[in-house]
Amino acid sequence: MDEPRPFAPRREPLDEEEPVPEAVSAGRHHLKVPEPAPLIEHGPARIIAVANQKGGVGKTTSTINLGAALAEYGRKVLLVDFDPQGALSIGLGVQAHELDSTIYNLLMERGVVVDDVIRQTSVEGLDLLPSNIDLSAAEVQLVTEVGREQALGRALKPVLDRYDVILIDCQPSLGLLTINALACADQVLIPLACEFFSLRGVALLMDTIEKVQDRLNPDLRILGILATMFDPRTLHTREVRQRVIEAFGDLVFEAVINRTVRFPETTVAGEPITTWAPTSNGAEAYRLAAREVLAR
Repeated sequence: MDEPRPFAPRREPLDEEEPVPEAVSAGRHHLKVPEPAPLIEHGPARIIAVANQKGGVGKTTSTINLGAALAEYGRKVLLVDFDPQGALSIGLGVQAHELDSTIYNLLMERGVVVDDVIRQTSVEGLDLLPSNIDLSAAEVQLVTEVGREQALGRALKPVLDRYDVILIDCQPSLGLLTINALACADQVLIPLACEFFSLRGVALLMDTIEKVQDRLNPDLRILGILATMFDPRTLHTREVRQRVIEAFGDLVFEAVINRTVRFPETTVAGEPITTWAPTSNGAEAYRLAAREVLAR
């Protein structure tokens, strides 16, 4: 009997994926989103917080792949891992626990500048501010700081002219770290898993966004809601997305991110789906989402 071979994900799996459903299947008029025009120069950056206090809704996956798709369209993109779990860093092939300098050091240590922490990724035009478990201490230490809600904004200010888009992967809570992200952001992108419990949590996030608008960042606005983990074979996910559309209208992205085995594979590979499986439906869905981001 042959010995089993060690696990190694293939770059292009042979199994067929479910087709990406057209947005019209959810009861909407499907709009063609134009290809973005090339840029002559870069900056200043638009800061987008990718936030949802519910975990497991595709925040990190969306941050990585949306950032990579934006880079494909010639944008200079910085991804900010603002979750102590460090999943964004790991998903880009960075061993978070081995890092000597992370966004925690940038926030809490004098003398550390943003260029000491930024790392290039395997994707051209896509950079990373990594994180690890050390960041969990920052939430406690920032409590006694003056201007604690603006700490992240101060840290990012020196590189705003260098990038076109900065995507902040927020932790699954509405604590001080997430408030920091919302306080410095221009827009909020809300990944929403197509299930009932995710739908219930959006109201709480909207309430937090309104409070940040009132007290810290009056220019903050919602970029949109991105449906993730969509399974076109189940009535439940289709009904949840339809309810989101009825409640939020044009805030809901035309792009739909299907549930697929490709995304766990990209985490193992440490690269975005746009380079791991560039012709897959998942890659095309994030390219559509990137075009919508640039068009809004």
